[in-house]
Amino acid sequence: MIAHPLVRTIGHRLAMGVLSLFVVSLIIFAAIAVLPGDFARATLGRSATPATVAAFQKQLGLDRPVPVRYLDWIGGVVQGDFGNSFSSGVARPRTVMSIVGPRLRNTLLLAGVTALLAVPLALGLGLLAAIYRNSWFDRLVNAITLVAISFPEFFVAYALMLFLAVKYPLFYSLARISPEMTAGDIALRIGLPVLTLMLGTVAHMMRMTRASIVGLLASPYIEMARLKGIAPGRVILWHALPNAWAPILSVIAFNLAYLIVGVVVVEVVFVYPGIGQAMVDAVRTRDIPVVQACALIFAVTFILLNLVADIVAIATNPKLLHPR
Repeated sequence: MIAHPLVRTIGHRLAMGVLSLFVVSLIIFAAIAVLPGDFARATLGRSATPATVAAFQKQLGLDRPVPVRYLDWIGGVVQGDFGNSFSSGVARPRTVMSIVGPRLRNTLLLAGVTALLAVPLALGLGLLAAIYRNSWFDRLVNAITLVAISFPEFFVAYALMLFLAVKYPLFYSLARISPEMTAGDIALRIGLPVLTLMLGTVAHMMRMTRASIVGLLASPYIEMARLKGIAPGRVILWHALPNAWAPILSVIAFNLAYLIVGVVVVEVVFVYPGIGQAMVDAVRTRDIPVVQACALIFAVTFILLNLVADIVAIATNPKLLHPR
């Protein structure tokens, strides 16, 4: 039985995604294993004897060969077990997931709220800029987005904090949240991180949407639609936009991945209790299992979202099924 080309292509992409994850897991484990610094020596202090350090390393399993530790780690990860945190102590062990899980939920909340606001806004601005190409609106939106992309995130974050939390106290400057807070209080506290993330992601998605639509407006079938007297807005929405979904969805998926993977700076600036802040804290305390878990979650998120973007792009554009 011959499978449909779309099914074969999706199966091939899924296999490549699994292979990429395996390679990434190897790189993450090897990179962290060769990092300078010793958790046992850092925890026990300079006064610890070599025998004490060796005993502590054996207790944590750090005395075993790196390949053996990798196989144990990846075997546990496949079953959803990232091991115990080093910083929790041997007497009261604490699993990595009990540390990373709540932080991951907070990061998903921040990324989800940002995506819900940024994606429709970017698509709307991109379509309007394409419809009113070369108008003052198009030039204004392009200038604003170009400026938003030009500044680094930490600068945008501190600028927003200065104007919207210090001079005009509309939001909280720090984004510490807890489950006991009300939805309104959480919204006020995550307002500035969401705005910071939106400025960058909206700019990228809006510019890609505009470029994709403008590139299609010179196609013969668009000219034919115009000659038939169809309204410009309807030409773009019903004739150009369906063929522009592939590049637009790719850049949307890339930005959604960035909202989870690239939030480290924003979470640190606003002291937001997300997975990026957890990773920074774990690096500071040399908590290797937490660092490995955070890095692998970032990699899985990035690969999965790009895989979904590839599959959606192939499904919406049959020409991609036959690259030759």
